[in-house]
Amino acid sequence: MSETDRSRATGGDSGTGLPQRRTGHAFAHTPLRSDGRPPQTPRGARQPDPGGRPGTIPPVPGRPAILSATAALSALCAVLFALITWQVRVSGPLLTPDHALSRAVVRIVPDAVTERLADLGNVPVAVPVLVLAMLYAARRGRARAALTAGLAMALVPALIVPLKEWTARPGPLEPWAAGYFPSGHTATALTAYTAAALLVAPYTRRPWPAALAALLTALTAAGLVLRGFHWPLDVLASLLLCTPLLLAVRRAAARPLRAQRHPAGRPAAADPADHPPK
Repeated sequence: MSETDRSRATGGDSGTGLPQRRTGHAFAHTPLRSDGRPPQTPRGARQPDPGGRPGTIPPVPGRPAILSATAALSALCAVLFALITWQVRVSGPLLTPDHALSRAVVRIVPDAVTERLADLGNVPVAVPVLVLAMLYAARRGRARAALTAGLAMALVPALIVPLKEWTARPGPLEPWAAGYFPSGHTATALTAYTAAALLVAPYTRRPWPAALAALLTALTAAGLVLRGFHWPLDVLASLLLCTPLLLAVRRAAARPLRAQRHPAGRPAAADPADHPPK
């Protein structure tokens, strides 16, 4: 019998023949898991990018929109502040409506009232409010947010004092004096009251802290302008200068509180401020 006939005769006997290894393109390139099942993410499931290269799974997330909005607002405030400062330094045309507005409103309200309003921006009045809010936030486990608010308040005089000396702008009622730009009282009131509101707001779940901070800042600015302590642009420049500082405080205050561990190893109760009602 020929070798060809023997191979044909034994080819149909499944018990005596050795198992043949199937070789093909699909089996040669498809990896298997230890249990024999195909992987959950085979290579063929990846979509190529426009250039033909293998794609990325999962896709890389983009930058959060809130960070872009914060950066854009900070940049806008910086540009407007630089414009006002340049006009003050060169006595530009922007000062003409500023002087006209000041002459129209100065002392239309009794000095006894406007001086009390301007005093809301004094350091002994505004800063203790922020200190109390910082202590409260630190006690509730938000020491980083409290530290950010304190740093923002410390940066106010570090920024205001050199600008006052550099611009040397005279006051509305005291043209012989200098150092009125920007307004230190406005910067103190805005930073102290708003930062305190940002630290307390997560625990109140009400809009009144922010509304109260805005009201106190507005009353301070109005008292300064109506009394003749500052030009309107002095107040506006301080608002623009301190807004980026407060955006940093807002970001730190909005950061969720990390879960703390109980000494026995069990997770402690979460802060109710981190889980607002739905």
